[in-house]
Amino acid sequence: MELIRKKSIVFLKKTKSIHFGFRKETITTPTVLEPGLDSVSEAEGEPEAAPGKPRDSGIQSRSSSQSTLATKYRISHSKSSVKLRQTSIGPSDFTKIQLIGKGDVGRVFLVRSNVDSKLYAMKVLNKEVMIQRDKVKRVLAEQEILVSVNHPFILGLHATFQTASSLYFVTEYCNGGEFFRTLQRLPGKCLDEAGCRFYCAEVVLALEFLHLLGFIYRDLKPENILLHHTGHIMLADFDLSKPSTQTRNPLHLKQFGKPASTSLIDTRACTVTIRSNSFVGTEEYIAPEIIQGTGHSSAVDWWTLGILVYEMLLGTTPFKGPTRNQTFNNILLQKPVFPKKVSAPAKSLMVQLLVKNENARLGSKSGAGDIKAHAFFKEVKWALLRNETPPIIPQVANELDTRCFRQLRDSVEFDFEGEVCVEGDDLFKGFESVSLERL
Repeated sequence: MELIRKKSIVFLKKTKSIHFGFRKETITTPTVLEPGLDSVSEAEGEPEAAPGKPRDSGIQSRSSSQSTLATKYRISHSKSSVKLRQTSIGPSDFTKIQLIGKGDVGRVFLVRSNVDSKLYAMKVLNKEVMIQRDKVKRVLAEQEILVSVNHPFILGLHATFQTASSLYFVTEYCNGGEFFRTLQRLPGKCLDEAGCRFYCAEVVLALEFLHLLGFIYRDLKPENILLHHTGHIMLADFDLSKPSTQTRNPLHLKQFGKPASTSLIDTRACTVTIRSNSFVGTEEYIAPEIIQGTGHSSAVDWWTLGILVYEMLLGTTPFKGPTRNQTFNNILLQKPVFPKKVSAPAKSLMVQLLVKNENARLGSKSGAGDIKAHAFFKEVKWALLRNETPPIIPQVANELDTRCFRQLRDSVEFDFEGEVCVEGDDLFKGFESVSLERL
């Protein structure tokens, strides 16, 4: 029998939301649950690093100029490899093949392009439901991130557009499905140390790149990691991510006695202005400072990395309790327990990532540079990682084989192929219709 985790839930001011797929609970602000209500934007009551400055998701108004469009997004670290343009692509340019995911505000379909015959994943979000559940700001922030990044371990965006009823994200199709489902099918639901190191290193590079662009992720877990057909991972689902109000340049870290090719950079400098009081995250992965309500920074991503390493190695999370409150108490008060089979470098990495004081946590000084310099990654060739053979290659018969996904049946038939693209108005004016060409 297939194990399915609880749905991801976000609470703020007595509201909740179910995200795509089944996963551990994702929550924001500890309030009384009221079943049937849904989530909100985190805009309410959240002070920024620079008090008095208005909140801004980084999404500006529509412009017909390609140069204006290109400067709107944070593509400073990848602009040479991405060509961004206003798009004429619409729903009629794709043929629906199969439903591969669904949530409270939309569905994900496997589709084939009528233009280049390639397979893509198309996420279709219902505008009316997003307005009812206050998710508009989140989807605008997610578009900003996907348009801004071009990285081998982050889900690639092909196009976004909208119709009168829906928003569309067309992304790469990863036929390996959720990394969580892959782990669940392994003996002991875990990887050996070499496999854990490989996938953890790819996650570190993805987080490093997000931090370089001034974003913190805030919801790392196996359910938000997709397995590409090559066996490499891709980070997905950015609706809980948070942009900085202002970006800074990364700093170079000197490593004495080591060649220049192994040089590291300080990514914390790029996110140092981010300080949020939102109660967001996933129940078993949530950081202590979020539970305590003292505000959080990019250090939450390194805490969740520690939980992920633990789950990849041991098949469970370190602080899981019978109830949410007990889980939170364990996170605040208990130390993680390690069986003897865990090596000293792996234990050291997890212990340092799971420090409850964010200012003493590994990554608090120089961000990803601290993690990459740890002994656990001593043998990792960071620059060559994408060219190495991954430990797991999805076993599928052909490109249309969806066995790695949950088999879903849509209760309501949705025919997007007859939909017509429109210009956004009011709340959705900031959702650009764009296409990306990756060079």
